[in-house]
Amino acid sequence: MAKMTAAQAAVLVMEKEGVTQAFGVPGAAINPLYSALRKQGSIAHILARHVEGASHMAEGYTRAVAGNIGVCIGTSGPAGTDMITGLYSASADSIPILCITGQAPRARLYKEDFQAVDIESISKPVTKWSVTVREPGQVPQVFQQAFHLMRSGRPGPVLIDLPFDVQMAQIEFDIDTYTPLTPYRPAATRAQIEKAIAMLNAAERPLIVAGGGIINADASDLLVRFAETTGVPVIPTLMAWGVIPDNHPLMAGMCGLQTSHRYGNATMLASDFVLGIGNRWANRHTGSVDVYTKGRTFVHVDIEPTQIGRVFTPDLGIVSDAKAALELFVQVAEEMKAEGRLPNRRTWAGECLERKKTMLRKTNFNDVPMKPQRVYQCMNNNFSNDTCYVSTIGLSQIAAAQFLHVYNPRHWINCGQAGPLGWTIPAALGVRAADPTRKIVALSGDYDFQFMIEELAVGAQFKLPYIHIVVNNSYLGLIRQAQRGFEMDYCVQLGFDNINATEDSGVERSYGVDHIKVVEGLGCKAIRVYEQEEIKPAIQRAEALMAEFSVPVVIEVMLERVTNISMGTEIDAINEFEPLAERPEDAPTAIAAAMLD
Repeated sequence: MAKMTAAQAAVLVMEKEGVTQAFGVPGAAINPLYSALRKQGSIAHILARHVEGASHMAEGYTRAVAGNIGVCIGTSGPAGTDMITGLYSASADSIPILCITGQAPRARLYKEDFQAVDIESISKPVTKWSVTVREPGQVPQVFQQAFHLMRSGRPGPVLIDLPFDVQMAQIEFDIDTYTPLTPYRPAATRAQIEKAIAMLNAAERPLIVAGGGIINADASDLLVRFAETTGVPVIPTLMAWGVIPDNHPLMAGMCGLQTSHRYGNATMLASDFVLGIGNRWANRHTGSVDVYTKGRTFVHVDIEPTQIGRVFTPDLGIVSDAKAALELFVQVAEEMKAEGRLPNRRTWAGECLERKKTMLRKTNFNDVPMKPQRVYQCMNNNFSNDTCYVSTIGLSQIAAAQFLHVYNPRHWINCGQAGPLGWTIPAALGVRAADPTRKIVALSGDYDFQFMIEELAVGAQFKLPYIHIVVNNSYLGLIRQAQRGFEMDYCVQLGFDNINATEDSGVERSYGVDHIKVVEGLGCKAIRVYEQEEIKPAIQRAEALMAEFSVPVVIEVMLERVTNISMGTEIDAINEFEPLAERPEDAPTAIAAAMLD
């Protein structure tokens, strides 16, 4: 046993739990913890410019690498309330992050003290656990329980609130005998898996819907192995994009109202059986339950018991960690295949593949100012298959899901359910902190980019380089498109007459904010592009600038002001605003059809 402050004990526990990186903003009420971090020296720290930004950095850090848990630290009062959006985002997408806040001394709680807010109560709806620690001796075990909860069952965030005097108090603690608790993860039984496969075998046109739980469980290889063994096509949800490579013949496209493919929706509507693994039947994926479920039988596998039947009642529900379930799915399927007891799915898989080749949206526009569809075509042509994309919400993200290609798990880093504007920059910085070598390309519309643009200074200060594509139409594009139903275009224009614009073209003046000047003022590099022929040289220049300066490099692409992106209210009623593809250059990357044999 050794005598130490409770704050020192907290740092030692985090170290034992595998934490090596934290993000945050110090302040008076959390300085004892920062003092312990400095003295121990084992956990690196990145200083954010806004505590919400720090929470999103922690999210990006967790989402980037299996096993990571991002840590966000802030002081009392507004620091905690600034974290709420990050906690909501992490909770909605089943992402474990640990948020630590300072708090007024215990004697000053509930007395309207300066920056003393009941953050425990405020954050409870968006965390797995939120606690204000009132006894110093409980600090080590509270942190132990926090990591246990974050890793057990459906992952999610935890907030620990530490009063100043609790952090400063001396306690007895033996770190040498500390051991992390074993996470609880329910596992499917063989009988359940055999029943599910029997239902799958009885179907003529089955699909697998792969959810983000497969990514969380680090089970993408098992999912692909199971699909290949059975010959059943896969529809990933947005949170699982990359769980099977886009050019795999059994990747049947995404389904949904917005972030979807024409061929993905058509294949879902043609199916008669769906095996969902680690997904939550989100409304942007399903549309109305009646249309989505009509004529189809469902099996749902999820780690969270209350997720089964939450949106609609499946024909069979299995509570299980995705990896544990997939291990059994692979085992049983491979045994049945060896015995010749699996149906031949080549005809059905071939039909799905044919839709993937032919049911395409047009991208090969030559308009100037550019249409966004052409920007994504250029990105596909100029970024390699190992590129990791980071994005959050808006027409830019919706179009990205329709037109980009992703080939690896954790290479589409997206805030799926919450979708807060401003998420992209700090999340991309968190991804970079987690993986210094990954090729990272963030994608924003101009409004998302402006929301937390100050965090670019963090990338400059801490040498966190990545490329940021900003598609600028000087509009709240998604809201403008939604306002069509109200026959209005109201308070969604971002353009204004910028009196400081200097270029002769006048485009920057009418588009308002000069992002180039802002980005450079924050210590980063920026390039502006007007035509598709300029994109490839801009990307090459951006890569050279990153190598030279190790800072984020922004490529701003000036778009036409109004482009409507395909979407609808039902998966069988998507409004295709633009002409459909007719030329070979609009096709997805080459598909190895021979693999269907």
